[in-house]
Amino acid sequence: MSQTYYLTTPLKEEDVTKLNSGDIVYLSGIIYSARDAAHKRLVDLINEGKELPFDLEGSVIYFVGPTPPKPGEPIGSAGPTTSYRMDTYSPTLLKHGSRGMIGKGKRNADVINACVEHKGVYFGATGGAGALLGKKIISAEVIAYPELGPEAVRRLEVKDFPVTVINDTKGNDLYQMGRSQYEIK
Repeated sequence: MSQTYYLTTPLKEEDVTKLNSGDIVYLSGIIYSARDAAHKRLVDLINEGKELPFDLEGSVIYFVGPTPPKPGEPIGSAGPTTSYRMDTYSPTLLKHGSRGMIGKGKRNADVINACVEHKGVYFGATGGAGALLGKKIISAEVIAYPELGPEAVRRLEVKDFPVTVINDTKGNDLYQMGRSQYEIK
């Protein structure tokens, strides 16, 4: 039976270890946007021993390339992008302190194992609901790689941002759990 949690970032180990695949979470606080090109740059900085544009400890990274904001709005539509493109980089970010990722779609075994080993979670956000998700973002500021346009790293302040736990710290996968309910035994 899934549960509902209200969590504030940065996330602590005890925040994520109590979560189970299928739980609903409303995140508040600061999350960071980053997609493929930004992930590669972040991991390159880690590998070079250089400082990152934000503190990874307890961070949540949202795989999003938002649309431009309407006048008076902090951000435009902000729906999740397909997560597998970050699979190469996510284990390194988890190893260095990130606690959560938000996107859509399945993750590979390396990411699921890194969630277990480094106590992180993968959250799913509803694809196709970018306009509604954008309304949960209170402020948005580009903090790195402005030349990447929509894929620049942004510091996003969110209030009750709705996500579902897909991969938890115990190795569970909501997508596999859903399938197993209907498989012929």
